[in-house]
Amino acid sequence: MSEALQKAITLLSLIGLGLLLRSKFKHKEQTNGIKEMVLSVALPATIFIALMKIDVDAKLIVVPALTLVFNFFMYFAAPLAFPFFGIEKDTPMGRTLVMLLPSLAPGLSCFPFIAEFLGQESVAMAALGDVGNKFFVLIFLYVVAMNMFLKNTKTEETRMGDKIKSLLLNLVQEPINIIIISAAILLSFGVSFKTLPLIVQDVFDKTSAMMTPLVLIFIGVAVQLKQRKKRLIASLLIFRAGLTMLFSAGMIALLNITDPTMVLLATVIPLSSASFWPFAHISAFNSREDAQEIPKERRTFSVELAVLVMAFSLPFSTMLILGILSTGTFFAHTGTIAITGVILLALGLLPTLFGRKMVRLSKA
Repeated sequence: MSEALQKAITLLSLIGLGLLLRSKFKHKEQTNGIKEMVLSVALPATIFIALMKIDVDAKLIVVPALTLVFNFFMYFAAPLAFPFFGIEKDTPMGRTLVMLLPSLAPGLSCFPFIAEFLGQESVAMAALGDVGNKFFVLIFLYVVAMNMFLKNTKTEETRMGDKIKSLLLNLVQEPINIIIISAAILLSFGVSFKTLPLIVQDVFDKTSAMMTPLVLIFIGVAVQLKQRKKRLIASLLIFRAGLTMLFSAGMIALLNITDPTMVLLATVIPLSSASFWPFAHISAFNSREDAQEIPKERRTFSVELAVLVMAFSLPFSTMLILGILSTGTFFAHTGTIAITGVILLALGLLPTLFGRKMVRLSKA
């Protein structure tokens, strides 16, 4: 068994462990305890390390720039398809999907397979591309979530200026934001992760190591598999993969990329699963709405839906990326990538359209 396949099985096993432990977490407070450990300890440590290790070569700035272009492409293009799935954009479900669908988590679902099939140099290139994605999920999506929250919770009794002031005060107090500000200050003074004292490095390394196991176990514990939205989420993820492959085919043709390794990299990196970081933003604003006792149907986001998307996205992306890379150079051709993209788009859209047609016929 290859090392990449072993890692994939390990990741999925951690989700399975969470499913087995569901009976031990009978109260919402217990599940929130895991989430709080992730959001307040493991995730800030991971973000700090990632930011402090960023070292972008000016000649290679195009790599993270292209990833960022993909993020924005998905951010604007994916919601255009929502009406086909019966989803309204300005609803908790629509806003949650707007946050999650454009995000990428290559570290979990992509890097192990790139290392196994394409080598360490390709991993370094993929990590460089992830710099653009980190900017998108950490900064841009946070601003988007804040704007959505302000718009959704706006009331006549509360002035917008007071609401923004209260929100900004809370933002400064959150561990993730403190970490980002601290990293930016240190980087501005020329301090990198390697120049920090070894004790500090060790503390961050060990707390960051909790990130992946805790996130995957939390997904298994928190996911509501009885939700009726499972089929819809599956169709959306297949559609997302098809749209992604069409984007990759277009960029490969536009930039005239001919090296098979680079073609495969440009194909599999955007197919990474949805990131946990937008979920962190969603959870932060959901906590504020908890304090305000806002009913679920009036919330800005749907936390349950976000967990369901992540639970389906990780195994789906893992299998798709593994399947592409295990075929050698079969997918190292623009035509193959484009045709596969069209097939996935059809597989994502047809069940939903067929279902809606059957409903109309039954009513008739």
